[in-house]
Amino acid sequence: MYRDVRPRPPPRQSRPRHPEPRPRRRLGPRTVAGQMLALVVVIIVLLVGGAVAAVVAQARHTGEDVARARALSVAETFSHSPGLLPALRSPDPSARLEPVTRETQRDTGVDYIVVTNTKGIRYTHPDPGYIGKRVSGPLYPATAGRPFTDMVPGHTLKSPSIRAAVPVFDARGRVVAVVNAGVTVADTSAAVNRRLPPILGGGAGALAASVGGVTVVSRRLRRQTHGLGPAEITRMYEHHDAVLHAVREGVLIVARDGRLLLANDEARRLLNLPADAQRRPVAELGLGGPLTRLLTEGRVATDEVHRSADRFLAVNQQPTRVGGRTVGTVVTLRDTTELRTLAGAATEARERLKLLYDASVSVGTTLDLPRTAEELAQAALPRFADLVTVDLFESMAHGEEPPLTKDGLRRMATAAANGRRPLYETGRLVRYSTGSPQSRSLTHGQSSLVPDLSVDPGRRFREPAHGRWVVDQGIRSLITVPLRARGTVLGVTSFYRQTGRASYDAEDLSIAEELVGHAAVCVDNARRYAREHATAVSLQRSLLPGDLPEQNAVRAACRYVPARSGVGGDWFDVIPLSGARVALVVGDVVGHGLHAAATMGRLRTAVLNFSALDLAPDELLTHLDELVIRLDQEEGRRGREPEPGAAGGADDAGTGFMGATCLYAIYDPVSRSCALARAGHPAPAVVRPDGGVAFPEVPGGPPLGLGGFPFETYDMRLAEHSDIVLFTDGLLGNPEHDIGAGLERLRQALAGPAPIARSPEETCDAVIEALLPVGPNRPEDDVALLVARTRALDAEHVVVREVSDDPVAVARVRADVTGTLSSWGLESVTFTTELIVSELITNAIRYATAPIHLRLIRDDTVLICEVSDGSSTSPHLRRSTMSDEGGRGLFLVAQLAQSWGTRYTARGKTIWAEQPLAPAQSAEPVASAGLAAFPDLADLVTHAAEPTEQTQPTEPSEWTGQPGPTGPDAPGSS
Repeated sequence: MYRDVRPRPPPRQSRPRHPEPRPRRRLGPRTVAGQMLALVVVIIVLLVGGAVAAVVAQARHTGEDVARARALSVAETFSHSPGLLPALRSPDPSARLEPVTRETQRDTGVDYIVVTNTKGIRYTHPDPGYIGKRVSGPLYPATAGRPFTDMVPGHTLKSPSIRAAVPVFDARGRVVAVVNAGVTVADTSAAVNRRLPPILGGGAGALAASVGGVTVVSRRLRRQTHGLGPAEITRMYEHHDAVLHAVREGVLIVARDGRLLLANDEARRLLNLPADAQRRPVAELGLGGPLTRLLTEGRVATDEVHRSADRFLAVNQQPTRVGGRTVGTVVTLRDTTELRTLAGAATEARERLKLLYDASVSVGTTLDLPRTAEELAQAALPRFADLVTVDLFESMAHGEEPPLTKDGLRRMATAAANGRRPLYETGRLVRYSTGSPQSRSLTHGQSSLVPDLSVDPGRRFREPAHGRWVVDQGIRSLITVPLRARGTVLGVTSFYRQTGRASYDAEDLSIAEELVGHAAVCVDNARRYAREHATAVSLQRSLLPGDLPEQNAVRAACRYVPARSGVGGDWFDVIPLSGARVALVVGDVVGHGLHAAATMGRLRTAVLNFSALDLAPDELLTHLDELVIRLDQEEGRRGREPEPGAAGGADDAGTGFMGATCLYAIYDPVSRSCALARAGHPAPAVVRPDGGVAFPEVPGGPPLGLGGFPFETYDMRLAEHSDIVLFTDGLLGNPEHDIGAGLERLRQALAGPAPIARSPEETCDAVIEALLPVGPNRPEDDVALLVARTRALDAEHVVVREVSDDPVAVARVRADVTGTLSSWGLESVTFTTELIVSELITNAIRYATAPIHLRLIRDDTVLICEVSDGSSTSPHLRRSTMSDEGGRGLFLVAQLAQSWGTRYTARGKTIWAEQPLAPAQSAEPVASAGLAAFPDLADLVTHAAEPTEQTQPTEPSEWTGQPGPTGPDAPGSS
């Protein structure tokens, strides 16, 4: 239950003889109830009006959306109708389409259906007079194959309309016409206008109901306040001033004009007020300047401390308002003289503890040395110092141990308040004179306190320039603290205070030592981490390829970005293969640290060795998977066998293998084919010559090390000047984020101009800049990026011939080879090429099976001879004795060629030999230089160089300048 505390009227006999007239009972704007009624009515009107407007706007917007959807659906349905294409191909499309469009327009409720050709000429229109004329609105992008909707002006209709344009495709996917369907805005507005009366009626009803309810509430409020105004309530409270004598705090009531209206007994005692203080101006009471200004200004004050004689008073002041205007202020006073001393000490201690706590949280958040020094400098501003400098020995920046001689300081961080500038900026070398506070701290490893620098600063710093800087900057006090960690001085920190603040004292010195002591540990950790990180990065970079090898199949560029937290196991490689081909490799070892880097080096070496066998991508990944399994088993055995002298058991041993992914691709510039296989690695991106970007759907194999799962090779053909972009998952961002979003950002970075417009180096820079943040926000995982731009060898560089298994064909082949090399301008290598071709084809005819093919590939730097046959047996190089009749053929090839080898295909094998193409090369020096140590073979070479009757072909040449068949079964392809 609630107690009625409403003020009761005074007794009848105490009323004045001529009482004041009571206000009339009405809800006028002068009463609180009337003002509330007016305000609420205005708010309700605004809300109802806004709601009605919003509903009308929503209805119009919905009507337009419905019209847009209906026009688009009608246009799409009509564009896919079976009879549309035959009608368009007919001699008179308008005659066949006009009845159909009118019937469809009537059945679907749209205002028009206009069919145009791709040039905008109308076949149909509601007004026959516009048939055969060009439409006024644009048809793109419908002419490009993409439907769209827009708003078109009403040139040929009664009002503007919402139009949907849909392309019509023929059987070959070309756009042959455009279907335009639309609904006029007038019809849409008419549908909306029909809904307005119910909406407006509902709004009016809500307004009437709300106003009525507010009126009832306002009348009830007026009855509860008995119609009293603000002035009457103020006078009623003024009659109770006697209660103020019991308050234990001083109370003052000050009028608006600055006169003191009321002061209780406690206020008189605290302020030593005279007996006639009431009704006198406050300025005449001798309260002191600050307190007098506060009382006369009348501003709001909360626990402001002012001095009055020998007391400290906590003053609170609030204005009193009547009828919305300020008539005075009420002031309360509380004696805080004794508490102020205790509170001051407690506040100072609390601020110092808070400073140390904040510094412990903010300093050492990273293992970056400059960042840690900057955090130390910022932690002391502005509560403890006005200027802070952090100087470290220069060797610290490289992670090295501090030098024995205390010189070679470098300014690592500076923080200043009020725009002050240090004598040495960040990054510059710093030199302190012997005897200066900083020099003493570095030499003796002890802090130094200088309370007053204004007395002869040049003598204190032993340097005139430093002294002038102290005077110019208004520096008053200084504390220097050495950065010590593990008993070693790493540098010195200087704290400066300006004139106008209290000088540093012993307590400030202890605070500075605690602050710098915590930061010194963080700085030393950052230094040691920088050293270890530099060592790991150096190891990893030594395991990665330096300059990419020279080859002519692709033009490649690469980037490697180390991880923020440490080195990782990402790697890439470009490996030249036989037949002018090239292998592109990108891999990733899971984890970070030296173990991941060492594992990466082992896997990269394995890929190099496996690629020398000319294996297909899926076969190479299978061998690499088996190797990873063996590495994992070795790590497991190493983990179970504790090292001699180790106290721990298996739990203290090796870390074990963590898994790896790899993408291996082989590109053949002759056939422009690319074979890929991947083991748990992201598929590459392909940038077409026109600038389009695609992500081939390469079958995804399991990561390396699982075993038991096959890998699959994906073959694709690439146009010349296409870009193959191989990358690791670190380029796509955090694995917890959406991989699709990362691929889309990569697509946007690669798209745009045609690849030929920018080099692979520029493409790498664009991708790194677009996808990887810089600075402290760089990715947590390392990134490897490889961009390879394809080249193609046309018919002028490749010659293929099928050779019969008749030994007589060898002479014809030699003659054809001579003619081909002559047409290529390679007469200097004709002799050695004839020897190589003769030996390879003779071996194929004698020991292998048909079919036999010969292929010559002329590159910019090498000439490649390849002989393919249907046998899977591989020849081996061996040393022949003086009495052996054979066995010197491959030895001769090995001596004459720069390199040679064998690779297996689906239909046999291919033996290849490469010769370098050097300017002004002669045949005899090459032959004699390679065979000088073998007299028995020198005669053979000389005899082979003599012309014979079989050097000319007995039948027409079968050479062709076109490349042979492509694919995995083609001669010379892997």
